[in-house]
Amino acid sequence: ADVKHFLPLIEARWNKVSPNQRFEYSFMGEDFNAAYRTEQRTGQLFLIFATLALVIAGLGLFSLAAYAAEQRNKEIGIRKVLGASVSSIVSMLSKDFIKLVLLSFLIAAPLAWLVMHKWLDGFAYRQSIQWWVIAIAGIGSLFIAFATISTQSFKAAVANPADSLKSE
Repeated sequence: ADVKHFLPLIEARWNKVSPNQRFEYSFMGEDFNAAYRTEQRTGQLFLIFATLALVIAGLGLFSLAAYAAEQRNKEIGIRKVLGASVSSIVSMLSKDFIKLVLLSFLIAAPLAWLVMHKWLDGFAYRQSIQWWVIAIAGIGSLFIAFATISTQSFKAAVANPADSLKSE
């Protein structure tokens, strides 16, 4: 039924029953939307800035991996001449970066849990953050980091060793 159609009738009845009190009404859906509109905007802003931070971090990691591969160019060439496989070179170049990503996750995970716990305490219906949410974020960041690093590592590993050893 059309609720707004019945509002004048309800107001008339209200004024008969309690003429000294003003008739005030609200719809629960509208109240709910108004209460959580700020949270929705905050969530959208958080998503935008988190995506931007991931892109910037990915570009930085990509650049660092390219720089590290360039710095170790001669070492990679010598290892390839001595019979190193592409996978061993990729793992050699990726190992240090993966350790840094794991260390950063170990530092960030408790902080993220504390911030999320504090934020979720502000809601009427209490929610707790599950451990697997943070674990998935860590696995995702590790995957993104490995994909970013391994592209540069693979490129360095498949390069012709003669090019890197020409000046020797």
